[in-house]
Amino acid sequence: MSQPKASGFTKQMARNMFYGGSVFFILVFIALIFDSEHKIPQRSNAQALTAQVVRGKHLWETRNCIGCHTLLGEGAYFAPELGNVYKRRGPEFIKAWIALQPIQIPGRRRMPQFNFTPEQLDDITEFLHWTSNINNGNWPPNIEG
Repeated sequence: MSQPKASGFTKQMARNMFYGGSVFFILVFIALIFDSEHKIPQRSNAQALTAQVVRGKHLWETRNCIGCHTLLGEGAYFAPELGNVYKRRGPEFIKAWIALQPIQIPGRRRMPQFNFTPEQLDDITEFLHWTSNINNGNWPPNIEG
């Protein structure tokens, strides 16, 4: 007497779905990597890198600006987003604001005084200018960050 064949989901079907799905999503992931790698040079603004921008980024990192500010969405949220501050406020405002710190405004955290030289102020401002020209997909969604 033969056994009736069970209908439903078998181990072999589950294994085939697992391997087929894994291969499919690995291929999708690889395609997304290649697409991103293709678009990065067009969006990065790397052609505009100068020694002044590099020095400004060094100041950004060594003064731990990201400990309070965000830059293109990365960093802390205690202080404003600075990815577009150059376009919002302009270079002279940035330099004056940094030089005036710390400002005593009730209810606000105080930004430290870094005692930047005029050249360092130019460097950090140029870094923020360079950052504002990165094609960031309209980030932040709000112009004020």
